[in-house]
Amino acid sequence: MKTAIKKKITIMLDEQVYAGLRARVGARGVGEYLSQLARPHVIVDDIEAGYKAMAKDSAREAEAGEWLHGTDETLEAENVWRF
Repeated sequence: MKTAIKKKITIMLDEQVYAGLRARVGARGVGEYLSQLARPHVIVDDIEAGYKAMAKDSAREAEAGEWLHGTDETLEAENVWRF
């Protein structure tokens, strides 16, 4: 991932939410945590790039293929309708 230009914002959070964030990610990690949490909801291109990167991972694709073909036998064994 390339280095992004950072922007400073001010947001209002419930006191309990803020305390929970600081406890989970630390005082210096709140901004990055919220940025990563929001990213898939606001940047559509990242989703497509992520799928392309996963498709290039041959080991992951092989594992996914094994899992997918394994479900065929499960579906037949359980007599589940196929669409």
